[in-house]
Amino acid sequence: MMYYRRALELQAFLDMAQDDDLMEGYKAIELNEDQMKGERSLWAQCQAVADMKFTYVVSCQLYGIHKRSGDQRAQDILRLMTTYPSMRVAYIDEIEEPSKDRSKKVNPKAYYSTLVKAALPNSHSTEPGQNLDQVIYRIKLPGPAILGEGKPENQNHAIIFTRGEGLQTIDMNQDNYMEEALKVRNLLQEFLKKHDGVRFPTILGLREHIFTGSVSSLAWFMSNQETSFVTIGQRLLANPLKVRFHYGHPDIFDRLFHLTRGGISKASKIINLSEDIFAGFNSTLREGNVTHHEYIQVGKGRDVGLNQISIFEAKIANGNGEQTLSRDLYRLGHRFDYFRMLSCYFTTIGFYFSTLITVLTVYVFLYGRLYLVLSGLEEGLSNEPAIKDNKPLQVALASQSFVQIGFLMALPMMMEIGLEKGFRTALSEFILMQLQLAPVFFTFSLGTKTHYYGRTLLHGGAKYRPTGRGFVVFHAKFADNYRFYSRSHFVKGLELMILLLVYQIFGQEYRGAVAYILITVSMWFMVGTWLFAPFLFNPSGFEWQKIVDDWTDWNKWISNRGGIGVPPEKSWESWWEEEQEHLRHSGIRGIVAEILLSFRFFIYQYGLVYHLKITLKNQSFLVYGASWLVIILVLFVMKAISVGRRKFSANLQLVFRLIKGLIFLTFVATLVILMTLLHMTPKDMVVCILAFLPTGWGMLLIAQALKPVVRRAGFWGSVQTLARGYEIVMGLLLFTPVAFLAWFPFVSEFQTRMLFNQAFSRGLQISRILGGQRKDRSSRNKD
Repeated sequence: MMYYRRALELQAFLDMAQDDDLMEGYKAIELNEDQMKGERSLWAQCQAVADMKFTYVVSCQLYGIHKRSGDQRAQDILRLMTTYPSMRVAYIDEIEEPSKDRSKKVNPKAYYSTLVKAALPNSHSTEPGQNLDQVIYRIKLPGPAILGEGKPENQNHAIIFTRGEGLQTIDMNQDNYMEEALKVRNLLQEFLKKHDGVRFPTILGLREHIFTGSVSSLAWFMSNQETSFVTIGQRLLANPLKVRFHYGHPDIFDRLFHLTRGGISKASKIINLSEDIFAGFNSTLREGNVTHHEYIQVGKGRDVGLNQISIFEAKIANGNGEQTLSRDLYRLGHRFDYFRMLSCYFTTIGFYFSTLITVLTVYVFLYGRLYLVLSGLEEGLSNEPAIKDNKPLQVALASQSFVQIGFLMALPMMMEIGLEKGFRTALSEFILMQLQLAPVFFTFSLGTKTHYYGRTLLHGGAKYRPTGRGFVVFHAKFADNYRFYSRSHFVKGLELMILLLVYQIFGQEYRGAVAYILITVSMWFMVGTWLFAPFLFNPSGFEWQKIVDDWTDWNKWISNRGGIGVPPEKSWESWWEEEQEHLRHSGIRGIVAEILLSFRFFIYQYGLVYHLKITLKNQSFLVYGASWLVIILVLFVMKAISVGRRKFSANLQLVFRLIKGLIFLTFVATLVILMTLLHMTPKDMVVCILAFLPTGWGMLLIAQALKPVVRRAGFWGSVQTLARGYEIVMGLLLFTPVAFLAWFPFVSEFQTRMLFNQAFSRGLQISRILGGQRKDRSSRNKD
């Protein structure tokens, strides 16, 4: 960012230099500065002009704490300030002030908003023990400054230390270039021009250059997606739609306009999670004008790992959920004209709402098919002449599947690459993206957006998720992937898989294979993507040794007991309790909606028990009642084993094992009787599993929603045991195919080639060889 100052110095030199100085060049005056004494040197004049026009304030609220604790990060910041004397650091200082009331043992804390600069060699710091920085301003605050979201509060406390008319907000993952810094003088002139013929701009939007696209295929997809949004996307929003807001870091604000209208950041907890866009809402509501300029750009680093990308998308989806509930968007909708209102909807929350509706449509479609196939309506309809050979319907179903697979998400990227590099390059890159499984990534992110947006609408409680934005390409453990994607993807993927299996089992007798494939191919693709994409995009995800380590780690995590102070990464119980946190803060409507949605899992049992051969096609309601007796009996046995383990496992191990053996023998005997006397088939067993597993999960969800009631009744321990059983089954279903593929070495090689470009692949191979050599050498030394 200090290139801005260098550019100003160079431009000042070109404005003020005489012909002789110009011939000597800019570098020469910098070197000759010490020799020129007496009159004020040209170099000093250039620096003075730069100091008048440019200040760089870094807002680092923890700098004071780091400085006192001797943290290395404080030393790094000091080094930066010393290297760049015009750089300033703003931080919140906490000081214990002596209390006037001597009876109080603890001194009250005073909070100061402080601005420091690097101290000159001959100056002395105002703070004892610190001779490297010097306090410029110290403003006493009425209390702790970070009350709301961290980043906007950090901006709000530091904005008082900025000056001038233009204010550019820059984030930690930004980069800058000298040639771009030279254009800022031209850019600032845009503030003096009425772009819409009515108002002067209040926010100047800049395009961004994503420089992390070459790290991996995921980084490339994100880079292309982001590039298309910050170029043709924002260009369209600014003109002609007139609904561009503030989407992040490099935009330049009219400082005086925004300081007198509530600042550049809204910082209320939860509701202002996506704090950037609220600055745009604020500016537009107060008759501001937001423009977009593409002749200048700022560098930007994007997330490069799947977990980082998913955390970022979860944060954005949560933020959009909160925007949907905010009064800012409500006011904009009321005050815009009809076309601008529609444009505003389409470019903010509309995308997420449409995504939610798309996924809900898949659910409604499959549950509708489930009803048709279990009630026998589909078989009756398939014999109707009007439906039997309905080619247009099959074609429509086939075409929509291609749309759902995720090709449409790549179209804006193709347009942007085509405009910048030519359409032949765009086509070749599009084909390469398909080969590197871009549709898998985009379908997976569809699930992330849907889950977090939907959950925020139902229950609220969105929270900031730090992604780190580090250059991380490392192997994520199976337990980490399970923790993060369990509720958003794995549970939903397994539910859709059960729906598709039931639809296949009971409809295959009268339905053709082609019709089934055309109807369900996109849904099977979605299921496969939601269940296995995290492992497919996980570096070294199919290496056998990593798989063995992951399995050990998973077993340790799932069996560890939770409790106060035990983090979710160490224990399944702690993670499970944290996963229900959103229900604690939800209102009555959210809880009721959660319970009503959970009732869908009881449909399977009601429909499937009448299709068992042992029921002898009996349509009586008693059959359904008997199925509930079976569930109650199974739950009773599980409760008895759990109580037995607590009471007998320590002292009477033999008795406990005998009881477990008897229960197992009884179960086997019951199965044999059912198969011999009532002619129960293996298909019936599969149908029983498909009927009863969803019922148990539905009961679990209802118990979690009614946690206070269940806990008072004393059943919470049983709910926890049942939940752990379900998690173990889900973990096994996901882990088994991954472990099977890890047996074959070529799978790991293929994955590495797919994920990383060739140079990086070579680097990985070399690091693996070196790692092996290092291990051999250490083992040799031990010998």
